[in-house]
Amino acid sequence: MESVFRKLALEAGDRIMDVYNADDFDVKVKSDDSPVTEADEAADALISAGIAAAFPDIALVTEEQAASHGQSVSSFIIVDPLDGTKEFINRRGDFTVNIAYVEDGVPLRGVVYAPATGRLFYTEADGRTVEETGPFEKDRKGDVKPLSVSDPDNSALMVVASKSHRDAATDAYIGKYSVKDMKSAGSSLKFCLVATGEADLYPRLGRTMEWDTAAGHAVLRGAGGHVIRFDDHMPFTYGKQGFENPFFIAHAPGVDLEAG
Repeated sequence: MESVFRKLALEAGDRIMDVYNADDFDVKVKSDDSPVTEADEAADALISAGIAAAFPDIALVTEEQAASHGQSVSSFIIVDPLDGTKEFINRRGDFTVNIAYVEDGVPLRGVVYAPATGRLFYTEADGRTVEETGPFEKDRKGDVKPLSVSDPDNSALMVVASKSHRDAATDAYIGKYSVKDMKSAGSSLKFCLVATGEADLYPRLGRTMEWDTAAGHAVLRGAGGHVIRFDDHMPFTYGKQGFENPFFIAHAPGVDLEAG
């Protein structure tokens, strides 16, 4: 499964970068007022076809196909073909291709590929997460580095937060911790920064959908990290009605968590 996800993410990344590097591209607005580009649509078509061919018996949920959002499933493949469309439109580079496999509500496998910045993270067959170093070949895995979350210093935490969706509530919550440094990142790269140990904590007090988080969650899980609900610190599960998420906290296990 991981080899198929990896190859599809790389192929979708090529399609996305073709649009990104063009002089101009069209931006449309969906019914929920979120933007969508021809890169989203091209990447979605490529990934969906590849998933259907490789895994015809597994349900597919993808952001760009509204008909897939009405399913009631606990095990499925979930795709965000271009996570961070606003970053893409503004040519900031922090956008990703997200593909994940969820089984019984838990994201077991995932790939997060950031084509503009050249970072590729995925879970291997044993569930452990690696980062592959480029240049990337479609049919042959390159050198990989196993990832592990940090051993955090709770008197000097590294925090990552959304680049496009920071608000006063998020800042207030972060203010409960002793923070050494805080960085901003777009898309599911925030999960990956916790997975690599570049950050210890990522709180999200805002609306997200499961396709925004499942791949990054799988990557973090395979590096020893956790994602929990913000309100009660219970496990963060998938296959919820409408695939909408509650607020959450992604963290290395050693962080002394504060109440919301």
